[in-house]
Amino acid sequence: MKNLYFLLISLFCLSIVGCGNRKKEPISVEGPNEEFPVSTLDIRPIQHATMVMEWNGITIYVDPVGGKSAFQGQKQADLILITDIHGDHFNLETLQQLNTKKAKIMVPLAVAERIPDEFTPQLDVLDNGDTKERYGICVEAVPMYNVRQEALKYHKKGRGNGYVLEMNGERIYISGDTEDVPEMRALRNIDKAFVCMNLPYTMTVESAADAVLEFKPKEVYPYHYRGTDGFSDVERFKSLVEEGNTDIGVILLNWYKP
Repeated sequence: MKNLYFLLISLFCLSIVGCGNRKKEPISVEGPNEEFPVSTLDIRPIQHATMVMEWNGITIYVDPVGGKSAFQGQKQADLILITDIHGDHFNLETLQQLNTKKAKIMVPLAVAERIPDEFTPQLDVLDNGDTKERYGICVEAVPMYNVRQEALKYHKKGRGNGYVLEMNGERIYISGDTEDVPEMRALRNIDKAFVCMNLPYTMTVESAADAVLEFKPKEVYPYHYRGTDGFSDVERFKSLVEEGNTDIGVILLNWYKP
């Protein structure tokens, strides 16, 4: 009887473990099966920091701005991630124009404070370090901030979120607006990384490349690369990464359509 009691207690404890306690090592899968199907990911740049991802049938909007017309032809969002309060990441009018009724919206507190009560039932408010699972995707909020003295006014630590998404052992990193902070350099087992690089708001291509070479994602996508003096040199970023580690694939997508 005592053994049965301890067994039931153990099963209960396992049932309440959050996604933040999952083992971070990627799961090796050989061929399709019911428990861990082969992952499918379709990445659709919208503009600058805004994208749509279709991941194993789940539609994810990242920093949706640009109004309803920017998302013409896209599926209705299941999950919406917003990184920060600035207008190139958060636009309330866009949220209100889109059909987001079925979506869960993950935001930092600073964004939640700017969203009207009509969205409250949909919101998951995450601080840096928090995790939440929705639609089989474990989402971890990670720090994004500036460290250069002249840039501290743009992004202070703790206000915004980068995100690490994990499903079936595959991990995707979305940097948001950040410099090459220790928390980014400490990332491990990242399959795809979306990394910003624009001055004066985030970091140089050299800093971005150096950070990428340290945390070693399998693939990296430069995004958010328009600054006050035009576009960052993403071809140079690609060269720096490939010269430093040929195992890291650098994918250049068109984030700034004419």
